[in-house]
Amino acid sequence: MTHNLPAAVAVIGAGTMGNGIAQTFASCGVKTTMVDVKQEFLDRGLATIHKSLGKFVEKGTLTADVAERAKGLITTTTDLGVLAGVDLCVEAVTENLDVKTRIFQTADATMKPAAILASNTSSISITVLAARTKRADRVVGMHFMNPVPLMKLVELIRGNDTSDATAQAVEGWARALGKVPVLANDYPGFVANRILMPMINEAAFALMEGVATREAIDEIMKLGMNHPMGPLTLADFIGLDVCVSILDVMKEGLGDDKYRACPLLRRLVAAGHLGRKTKRGFYDYTQAK
Repeated sequence: MTHNLPAAVAVIGAGTMGNGIAQTFASCGVKTTMVDVKQEFLDRGLATIHKSLGKFVEKGTLTADVAERAKGLITTTTDLGVLAGVDLCVEAVTENLDVKTRIFQTADATMKPAAILASNTSSISITVLAARTKRADRVVGMHFMNPVPLMKLVELIRGNDTSDATAQAVEGWARALGKVPVLANDYPGFVANRILMPMINEAAFALMEGVATREAIDEIMKLGMNHPMGPLTLADFIGLDVCVSILDVMKEGLGDDKYRACPLLRRLVAAGHLGRKTKRGFYDYTQAK
C-alpha cells in the first residue's frame, strides 16, 4: 500500500485533526512523526489514536496486526528538527496566520529542498503561507475532513505558485491513503467552508432571532435536506471558535459583510462555550456520555 506514499511524514499539531492525519498515514504503513509544543499534547493525541485504532479493530475494518503496526510507526517529539528527514510535512495547528507563518518558516528552513510542505488549513490562503517560504512551488493545501480516519474527502488547494508536480504528488498520496482528492483554487474558505460556514452562521442567526429552537433548526435541516446532523450540532462538533475564525477570514478576504459572524456565535465564543471540546456550545454536553 506504500507504493505511492512518502517514506516519512511529519504532522505538526497533535489535536483532533493532527492526530487523525497521523493515524491515517501510519495505518497505510508510513513512518509518521507527530510534533507539538508540549509532550502532554502529544501524549493525549497518541492516546486518541490508540483508542481510535482499537475501535477500527473491534468493528473489523482493520486487522489487529495493521493496528499494531500503525502504533509502531508513530513517534512523537517537540523538536521541529525532525522535519529534516521527512518528504512531506502536514501542518495542522490552530487557524491563526501568525502561528502558521512561524511554523512554515521554520519548516522551510529545516526541510530538505525537494520536500513538500502542506497545510490542513480550512480557510487561510495557501498563497500567503507559500510566499513566506522559499519553496512556494512545493507548498499546497491538504484540507482533510473531521473525523479524518473516516471521511473520504481531501480538499486539495493549489496556491498561486504551486507546481503541477507538487499537486500531482499530493493528489497521488491522498488516493493512496484511500481518500478522494478534489481540487479547489485558493480563495478564502476554498469550497467546503465557503458554503458550509454561511449555512452554520445563518442557523445561528435563526436561533438568535427566535425563528425556531436549536432542536427545531437542526431537525428541519436533517429531515429536509438529508444532512446527517443539523448545522448547530455540526458547529459544536467543529468548534464555535473555529467557525468564527473561518468566517472572519472569509469576511476579510472576500470583503463581503454577508460573512460577518452572528453576534450569538461571538457571544458563545467570548463565554468560552466552544462546543463539544468545552462541553458547552449551542448544546450542553456536561451530562452527555
